[in-house]
Amino acid sequence: MTARPLPDADATEAAGAALGRVVRAGDVVALCGDLGAGKTTFVRGLALGAGADADEVASPTFALVNEYAGRVVIAHLDLYRLERERELDDIGFDDLLDRPEVAAVIEWADRFAHRLPRDHLRIELAHAADARTLTATATGPRSAALLAAWTA
Repeated sequence: MTARPLPDADATEAAGAALGRVVRAGDVVALCGDLGAGKTTFVRGLALGAGADADEVASPTFALVNEYAGRVVIAHLDLYRLERERELDDIGFDDLLDRPEVAAVIEWADRFAHRLPRDHLRIELAHAADARTLTATATGPRSAALLAAWTA
């Protein structure tokens, strides 16, 4: 596990960009945190770091899934509006995670944590007053390698 402070939105985006430079197809990143914690800002940086056009990055709250093509395809999912597990099937959740060219980044992943692959990188974004923090936890060997590459 690793933790770091994020003093502002630029630092949040920069942390995401650093992860985007090392993320690979097949990786799954689970983002957790309250509204306004910086999840979408983090994903914007991640997509930019992966070589996508960051101007296209927006919260997929209503679309549920957005994809950004770069060095790897970033599938950006937002589970906030989903109320029932079967809605994951409706959006092709498992099929999306199985696509060999995709790295999945899932906002509000804790809503259906039991559907995540066992091996994923869990990132918790928290904010209190003007301070934000990021805590990353690997849940298996692949995510541990990703975390190590990200923090190197």
